Amino acid sequence: MKFGQVNNPEEIDFSLPPTPSETIQLLEAHQQKKPLEVAVGCAKWNKADLKGFYPRGTKDELAYYSKQFNSIELNATFYNSPSKEQVKTWKDKTPGDFKFFPKIPQSVSHYSRLLNTDEKVKDFVDATVLFEEKLGMAFLQMHDNYKPKDFDRLKEFLHRFPKGYPLAVEVRNQEWFSEKKISEKLYELFEETQTTNVLVDTAGRRDMVHMRLTTPTAFIRYVGANHPSDYDRLIEWVKVIKKWKEAGLQQLYFFVHQNIELESPLLAAHFIEHLNKEIGSNLRIPNKENTLF
Repeated sequence: MKFGQVNNPEEIDFSLPPTPSETIQLLEAHQQKKPLEVAVGCAKWNKADLKGFYPRGTKDELAYYSKQFNSIELNATFYNSPSKEQVKTWKDKTPGDFKFFPKIPQSVSHYSRLLNTDEKVKDFVDATVLFEEKLGMAFLQMHDNYKPKDFDRLKEFLHRFPKGYPLAVEVRNQEWFSEKKISEKLYELFEETQTTNVLVDTAGRRDMVHMRLTTPTAFIRYVGANHPSDYDRLIEWVKVIKKWKEAGLQQLYFFVHQNIELESPLLAAHFIEHLNKEIGSNLRIPNKENTLF
């Protein structure tokens, strides 16, 4: 079963928890008079996962996808660090306002578990900086068995990570969230190293939608449960984001998944439409004409 997936989504309380006062205080401390930067997308662009999204005869899936969405959570880089040539190819296929959010390879997070990773990180960063203005933010997703006992290893990794390269981190083990003292220690580290704290809204792990921001950037990974409630849940996120924007949010990076990828583009289009109406953003809404939905 996929991480966070449940067999009975109708029994899950999907309500979003209140925003902690620490998040509001952080946002208010970073208030700037400039438009909120918003990126919304899916996790993948290949046709096998986004069934029915592409018109018949589509030959270049990334070129089409990037005209519908303004960003991609680039999960492909999790399996293999990309070459410089691959990054340039991806970059050249996309419009000027498109952003890539590459995942740090599993060779760093899962196999090496952050130990002796300087060369691997350097290879990843040297390649992905070639996205240039199209680089959004990389994110590090730790295995769900990576626990707070290895906090110092994470601390050293973040302090050694190349300065100026935008990074978000997702920890998954329940021990990070079960004790406030442990959570606060983690959040203090993120604030100290200017690391964005990833929020994950998934059915089976409600502790990961903790609403605690550590930078004025909200990096949200939303996982639909293939249930009618998926659409209403997105409306609730729009309401929260409006409040965060008023408090001083500077960047919103929101990526839509499903346990079984059937309607991710439709869910994302639904979210974008309501977000545009509520906060005045002007994101293009994916075109559903000529698709198989």
